[in-house]
Amino acid sequence: MDIIMSKKKVVVSLGHEALGYTTLEQWDAVKITAKALADLVEADYQLTITHSNGPQVSMIHKAMTELRRVYIDYTPAPMCVCSAMSQGYVGYDIQNALRTELLGRGISRPVSTILTQVTVDPYDEAFYEPTKVIGRYMSKEDSETEIKKGNYVVEEPGRGFRRVVAAPKPIDIVEIDAIRTLADAGQVVIACGGGGIPVIEQNHVLKGASAVIEKDSIAGKLAGDLKVDELIILTSVPFVYRNFGKEDQTPVEHINIAEAKKLIAQGEFEEGTMLPKIEAAISYLEAVPEGSVLITSLSAVSDAIRGKSGTVITS
Repeated sequence: MDIIMSKKKVVVSLGHEALGYTTLEQWDAVKITAKALADLVEADYQLTITHSNGPQVSMIHKAMTELRRVYIDYTPAPMCVCSAMSQGYVGYDIQNALRTELLGRGISRPVSTILTQVTVDPYDEAFYEPTKVIGRYMSKEDSETEIKKGNYVVEEPGRGFRRVVAAPKPIDIVEIDAIRTLADAGQVVIACGGGGIPVIEQNHVLKGASAVIEKDSIAGKLAGDLKVDELIILTSVPFVYRNFGKEDQTPVEHINIAEAKKLIAQGEFEEGTMLPKIEAAISYLEAVPEGSVLITSLSAVSDAIRGKSGTVITS
């Protein structure tokens, strides 16, 4: 037990680049991702892993909708079920690839995936203004059918209509005790995939919500609840940048919460890309002030944990 407790406990958040955008891409991508994660294990990090699922859940939703169109007796799968399906198959690929990589390095470490539910507020403002686009392109007639069901759709000129769902804030991670127990036992745990399965609690009954939860939001929440030593957010760039995408962009090597909030107020971070990651970092650090956040790319993480790359955020 002393050996386990001495390890640096971290939550690692994986972005789209770590998984690819199709089933075949994912098979190849997780092998590369597993090498980076195994490097962390070898560096004596105790990992709890969460991941994105945007392309995966959209693919599943599209497939289940088309199945209903072809076979009238099938019931379309609600968003909560599509989310659960994505957690299962993404977790399966990650845990198998990581287990294989670890065994190849002579490391015997259990890797487990926990199907994770996350409660949301039914009165969250996000339900009144859905923004997350998912699924297939529809004709105007199909979109009108979705609207009659009470769903929201948006038109993409020249391409058709697509469904949009809400992205409410997470409240509680239902399976947090199970996640903590496995992590404390020294296992690598994959949890809260895709932000978690959004559920609404009604008289002690959990009912699936037609929504998705931001992966970055749940990463900050998970890291805070577990009180880990560090939150590592892996994205497509090796640093957070000021003036990103401009000629004078400069990497940010270290900032504190106050500086991060100032940069947010100045509009430095793009909504939907870097902004949610900075907000997740702040959320975690406000819950665990002694912790730290590392934002970097998958390919640079080995250098980043040695201080040679990446952006570090502290209280």
